[in-house]
Amino acid sequence: MADDASAHPDVLNATAQAQLKSIVERIERLEQEKAEVAEQIKEVFAEAKGNGYDVKTLRKVVRIRKIDRAKRQEEEAILDLYLAAVGEI
Repeated sequence: MADDASAHPDVLNATAQAQLKSIVERIERLEQEKAEVAEQIKEVFAEAKGNGYDVKTLRKVVRIRKIDRAKRQEEEAILDLYLAAVGEI
């Protein structure tokens, strides 16, 4: 792949090539960090499961906490309205 750039010097100048290489390397480092964090999260969930917590519910709690409280309350109110309309509550 690197040979392609040198075979086509008119495509990117040396500065652009260096900048592109730097960007790609930064993305690769971040992807590696993301994989490491994902593994750590997996370990925390495994620990929680080992302590008797329901992982599915924990994931839901984490997801809910990311949502703005007012938006969440609005969504819950609409959900309650729809459930009531179909006779579920």
